[in-house]
Amino acid sequence: MEHTQPKQSPLQWVKQSWKTQPLFSTAVALLVMVVLQTLALGFSYANFGEWFAAWGKNWINILRNNAGVGIIALGMTFVIISGGIDLAVGSTMVGIGAVIMVLIDGNANGLLTRIGITGAPAFLIAIAAGILVGVLLGEASGALIAHSGLPPFIATLGMMKIARSVTQQFMQGVQPAVPKDFLGIANTRIGGEIVLPILYWLLLAGVLYVVSKHTAFGRQVFAVGSSERTSKLSGVNVKKIKRRVYVLMGGLVAVASVIQIARIGSMDYANAGSGYEMDAIAAVIIGGTSMSGGRGSVLGTVLGMLILAVMNNLLNLIGVPPFLREAFKGVIVVAAVLLQKKDSAN
Repeated sequence: MEHTQPKQSPLQWVKQSWKTQPLFSTAVALLVMVVLQTLALGFSYANFGEWFAAWGKNWINILRNNAGVGIIALGMTFVIISGGIDLAVGSTMVGIGAVIMVLIDGNANGLLTRIGITGAPAFLIAIAAGILVGVLLGEASGALIAHSGLPPFIATLGMMKIARSVTQQFMQGVQPAVPKDFLGIANTRIGGEIVLPILYWLLLAGVLYVVSKHTAFGRQVFAVGSSERTSKLSGVNVKKIKRRVYVLMGGLVAVASVIQIARIGSMDYANAGSGYEMDAIAAVIIGGTSMSGGRGSVLGTVLGMLILAVMNNLLNLIGVPPFLREAFKGVIVVAAVLLQKKDSAN
């Protein structure tokens, strides 16, 4: 005689999904934030079309302003799934930015300008050099972690201090001029709106989602994060995977650096990227990735980044002081970790 499981009520299904599916709980949290943001934006407009235009423009601003951190968070997802962490992303972005700006400097004494290379060729060389520097810095962090036995926290903390201080030392008194054409990389309008940073973010998210789900590298990252010992016994080169994760992180930071320079036309070597590592880590955790490694998703990170972005916008709309906004972010991160612990206990 066959036994059929009793049908779940909608409420039971929601409770079960909330406990067992991190993406579901993250999506529900995002939906709540969007509703609150919509209410805070208000409805005092002449008609629905005017309200919808304001609502859409607000969303474009939110996405554009968070695209750079969102790209960095994609790389942080792989790092944390592998069991690591990267505190150097903000400082690395500054170092890469300095290299790019020196190469594209439009002044007469600019590095490439002096040898007659300007325009698109100079931009391509600068971007390639920036990505190369990002990859090398990521390789340095990965090698320290994989081969010297340094904990990721210590290795990347040291890299964070080194990258920013060396950049500030060498860029003293140097004021590169960013050519106007370079700004088009981020500021070219499509349909009357500046959306290229958003498109870069979504494109990279799509590519890395496929990498995480459908490639040997993606599967090995999850395996290493779940158990290094088991991965070694299964033939996985754990050290190589760890290095590659940080190389990927460095390359994505370079992309974020290009977007940052193209958006604002400069780079503040003392403050640019400050706090990006914390925002990226927060987005990854809120998106359901486990801090102990072995579990997480690119889609969850995108949703987690959107939650942080919408929350910042909501707090701004309701007039919460800037310093207190970080407290709200901290509460959300702590709550996300507590939920993870509760789920794992069940």
